[in-house]
Amino acid sequence: MKRLTLGIALFALAGSALAAGKPCDELKAEIDAKLKEKGVAAYTLEVVDKGGAGDKAVVGSCEAGSKEIAYQRG
Repeated sequence: MKRLTLGIALFALAGSALAAGKPCDELKAEIDAKLKEKGVAAYTLEVVDKGGAGDKAVVGSCEAGSKEIAYQRG
């Protein structure tokens, strides 16, 4: 159940994070703050080139869609 709640939260973040043109550092900080506010612990956020997230969840898009913010637990 906790995993489902986390998944829903990440999709909600992704919806607000898809605003194009936002600088990656700014968007990453906003997502980090929202995750901490929701009590999520032990995670990493990483800015990667579009399509470079691998097995990580993409929670945002920045720099006019050329980069993505990837989330990984642990």
